[in-house]
Amino acid sequence: MNTIRWDWGLFETLNFDGGELFDALMSAVSGVAMWIPFYLLILFLVWRRYSWRGLLIFLLSIGVAMGVSDLVAGIFKHSGPLAELWPSFPVRPRPMFTEGLSDIHVVSFDHGRYGTVSAHAATIVSLALLSSLVVARRWFTILVWLVAVAVCYSRIYLACHFPQDILLGSLVGVLSALLGYLIFRFLGKLWGRF
Repeated sequence: MNTIRWDWGLFETLNFDGGELFDALMSAVSGVAMWIPFYLLILFLVWRRYSWRGLLIFLLSIGVAMGVSDLVAGIFKHSGPLAELWPSFPVRPRPMFTEGLSDIHVVSFDHGRYGTVSAHAATIVSLALLSSLVVARRWFTILVWLVAVAVCYSRIYLACHFPQDILLGSLVGVLSALLGYLIFRFLGKLWGRF
């Protein structure tokens, strides 16, 4: 299988053993539970700006955007066998399963074998872009993008993705967020709200 190696050096630089405390922190950053208060903040800010109707439209829009992100990323992550039949198919194993990488830090091997498009990056970038466009507050935009960068970095630290996987996931997230924003604006105008 063709392996794209341009980002191996960057991955090896960003992936290091930070000890048990940092391992636990990065695992939490990569999870969902830690971010529940943040998600509630997003919902509150959307409700405050657009009322209940706007919040419902936002929930539909973000559901579509994040759903599309996750679906597209999943197609690539679970299509590893296609790479054997079609060598140019852009799929490669996760760093933790990649032969030739030396001295990488792996917190857990409890992941699928392939990870060409990071679903974490796709969904968090989708959430960050769409919510920053909808909330439209500078402080919130800075905060949501710091969260997105932290989540994306956690995937490299945990040896789940190469930087290229994060970039591809981010691209998917941007495109799906723009789709979600179009839905949000369309439904908002349709219902005469914004």
